Amino acid sequence: MAEPADLREPVLAGAYACIARHGLAKVTLDDVAKASGVSRATIYRLFPGGRDQLLRETVGWEMNRFFADLADAVADAPNLPRRLETALTFAHRAVRDHTVLQKTLAHEPGALLPLMTVEQHRVIRYISDYLRPVLATEEAAGRLRPGVDVDHAADFLARMGLSLIGSPGRWDLEDPDAVRTLVRTELLAGILRPDPAPE
Repeated sequence: MAEPADLREPVLAGAYACIARHGLAKVTLDDVAKASGVSRATIYRLFPGGRDQLLRETVGWEMNRFFADLADAVADAPNLPRRLETALTFAHRAVRDHTVLQKTLAHEPGALLPLMTVEQHRVIRYISDYLRPVLATEEAAGRLRPGVDVDHAADFLARMGLSLIGSPGRWDLEDPDAVRTLVRTELLAGILRPDPAPE
């Protein structure tokens, strides 16, 4: 018999399927138990905080899947500027095309946004941890500007990137030239030395 810890993934997947069908506000633990094939008692053992904890962790689980796909999308980028350009474009399209997210934002923003806010701090740490070795590589290659702190730069890029994905403002993230300008002249202008010549 599977240990409870082994059941977290199917329970989270079941909860996500219920959100997709019913919306956040209408999801019950009975729905999740049916969708995941486990008992309510098992769900409470896995998520002692009950429905609130389960929904919060389901949002985090889906965010993890999103960023795993994002990491795959940028894996072949040759340098930090290209990595950020690819990441912003991919993330913008993924958020735009995420049916469940868009449906929930349209109909239940008051239920979703607090859950996303709680998870945002963990996501920023995740992105910062990803960027830190990338920035260290740029530093080792002499491309970092003098005096730039890798930890601070990673945190800055994580926060700015997350903000732009959710609210790009005047930037058209569908336009490769606009994304390139955004990355080179705003996000990285104070972090990397300018390119010696156009790529």
